[in-house]
Amino acid sequence: MVKPKPFLLTPSQGEAARTLLAYVGSLPLGAADAQLLAVVVAIRAARTGIGNLTGQDLRSLRLADPEGAVTSFAALGWQRQETLLGDDLVTPVGIIVPDLAGRPEARLPFGKVMRSRVSGWTVRTLSAKPVKKTSTAARLAALFLAAHGPADAYGTLPAHLPDDCRTALPELLAKGFLQELEGDRYLLSEAVRHLAGLRPPADTPPAGRKEPEAEGPSWDDWKDRASVALRRHVEAVESCSDCSLSTARVSEAFMRTAVPAQFEEKVRAAHRVWEAKFPGQGPAAAEFTAAFRAAHGHGPSVKQLCKAMGWGKMSRELRMYVVRGLIADGWLTNTDPVPWTLRPGRAARAGASAATATAVRAR
Repeated sequence: MVKPKPFLLTPSQGEAARTLLAYVGSLPLGAADAQLLAVVVAIRAARTGIGNLTGQDLRSLRLADPEGAVTSFAALGWQRQETLLGDDLVTPVGIIVPDLAGRPEARLPFGKVMRSRVSGWTVRTLSAKPVKKTSTAARLAALFLAAHGPADAYGTLPAHLPDDCRTALPELLAKGFLQELEGDRYLLSEAVRHLAGLRPPADTPPAGRKEPEAEGPSWDDWKDRASVALRRHVEAVESCSDCSLSTARVSEAFMRTAVPAQFEEKVRAAHRVWEAKFPGQGPAAAEFTAAFRAAHGHGPSVKQLCKAMGWGKMSRELRMYVVRGLIADGWLTNTDPVPWTLRPGRAARAGASAATATAVRAR
């Protein structure tokens, strides 16, 4: 039996998600593009009144009319959002949301952890497999229905669900986000029940018992704190159409805590077998990483390298051991522990320089 995924939101965080969507629904924005972008800006601006976004963040939302969405914020009194439409996709732009800044009674009264968890839930919902390739209106509807939906019972469409979202509901049914849709009643599918803002009673902690808060920043917070160079690398991986990696996969890889690897004797023995079967793989591996980087804008992962080289079925530990050996021999290098940074090492570069010099002398 497959173990169900843990819920992303506690009951109070589910209420916060509904508050966020009610706030966005109250804004005089007519188009789904503008409303979806407003959700992203508002959750990032919830505590300080300033929401940091990059041009790549805007691009990743795949809005039908991003320029129209951005310019519509001027009527709300929001400021600095026009900078998102420039050529710089990496530098964060601090969009000022006066409604959320410096007021005794905040429109979105979220603490640090609350804001982080709701922000993470937003990202995970928009990147869920049944949702990520749908229209803007359908993705916005998915946020509303997940936040207001019970995990294992019928929910009622929220009264403030935008009209464009209502029109897009059949799309969510066809894609498998909804299991059932009849009139104003809907049922979330099993694949997305963990996104529900309303837990079943058995999963709700007893009154008076405080759930442990999330540790660490959300993916958005992590990217906001990253250096410009690291952020540029992250965006290259996230936006790579050839790899088509999910946001969850990318965020987990970058945010995981690095743990020193320890290899058992059986891994070393497997490596000796591999080495006998595939001798002298350094130059070819270096050549592949160079070609991969040129095509993708980032290096391959360890798994992508091993699979492309045709080294057969390998355990995760063996893949790591093989690549570490190639790094130790100078054929490859990386920026450990940052993922997707494999590239040719000193030995490969020296070989290329020698080959170039030989070719020049031969002319």
